[in-house]
Amino acid sequence: MGAEASRRTILVATTNAGKVRELRAMLGDSVGWKTLADFPGVGEVEEDGATFAENARKKATEYARATGLWTLADDSGLVVDALGGAPGVQSARFSGDAGPGADRKEIDRRNIAKLLRLLEGVPPEKRTARFVCHLCLASPERVLVETQGTVEGLIVDEPVGDNGFGYDPVFFVGTLGRTVAQLPDDEKNAISHRGNAIRRFMPLLNEVLAGSVSQDGR
Repeated sequence: MGAEASRRTILVATTNAGKVRELRAMLGDSVGWKTLADFPGVGEVEEDGATFAENARKKATEYARATGLWTLADDSGLVVDALGGAPGVQSARFSGDAGPGADRKEIDRRNIAKLLRLLEGVPPEKRTARFVCHLCLASPERVLVETQGTVEGLIVDEPVGDNGFGYDPVFFVGTLGRTVAQLPDDEKNAISHRGNAIRRFMPLLNEVLAGSVSQDGR
């Protein structure tokens, strides 16, 4: 992207520090990035969609209208075949809604504990699962870009590894022989659902940035 395009500021619509770190690492600094922490007066958008795509689209469009900035939102989660697709869009709230100021690591621990309880007695070959990430970029007027990425794996019967967040410690990637929580950041980003969505997203972002420069000089 050229110097003119780099002046575009994009809001990353999340307060999840792990997501922010991953997104910034992969998206780079060719545009200015802000997060919801920069807008403490903006109310939280309720994630009440039936799909990852619906939630990402709702967050991107509503936060864009509230802030006046192009907004990148993602909705992502874990889909477990033996549980009929659960936890799905409820992944972050699988063990119940957390109150204000709740500790993210404790929430992750409770979510994993519930997942493993539900999978007790399910043989390893039936524990197939995937992480799904849907990305949506919107201006205050319209949706600009949408992409989706996935990564396939198995749910192991106990957490392994200290990296990552969410369900990473129990998500085993067979081709690597490790859980996602055992991977350093660069290896995780190379195979992750979010990484795959972002790799599809970046050329489309370049296109819309180039178009915005030609239209309004920004």
